[in-house]
Amino acid sequence: MPPPSPTTRLCKGAFEIEALNTFHGYWGYLSIVANAVAGVAALLAWRIERLRGRTVWALTIAAEVAILIQVLLGVILVASNKYEAPRFHMFYGFVIFITVGLLFQYRASMRGRLEMLYGFGGLFVMGLGIRAVLQVMK
Repeated sequence: MPPPSPTTRLCKGAFEIEALNTFHGYWGYLSIVANAVAGVAALLAWRIERLRGRTVWALTIAAEVAILIQVLLGVILVASNKYEAPRFHMFYGFVIFITVGLLFQYRASMRGRLEMLYGFGGLFVMGLGIRAVLQVMK
C-alpha cells in the first residue's frame, strides 16, 4: 500500500474534513462579499479620483487573498479523497484562480486604468463565486 499523501495525513479524520468543508463554505461567502466590496470600491475610485489610494488597493489585495485561500481550501478538500465536489464547482474555482492571475498579469498594460481593471475583475470574480456556490446548492 502506498504511503498516505500529505493531504491525507492533514485531514485524516472525518471530523477534520467536515470542519474544513464547513469552513470552506463560510469562507466562500466572505470571499464573495469581499470581492463585491473591492470591485465596487475600485470602480468608484476609477470614476472619482479623490477616492483613489491605499484603501482601494488594501481592499483589493484582501479580497484576492481571500479568494485564493478559498481555492486552496477547495484543492485540499478534493485532494483528501474524502470529498467530491460537483465538476462545475471545481471549474469555477479554477476559472477564479486563472482570473486573479490574469488580473495581476495585465496590470502593467492598464496603467491609468488599474481601478477599472480591478473593479470589473473583482465583480467578475464575485459572479464566478456566486455561480460556484449555486453548483453546490443543487
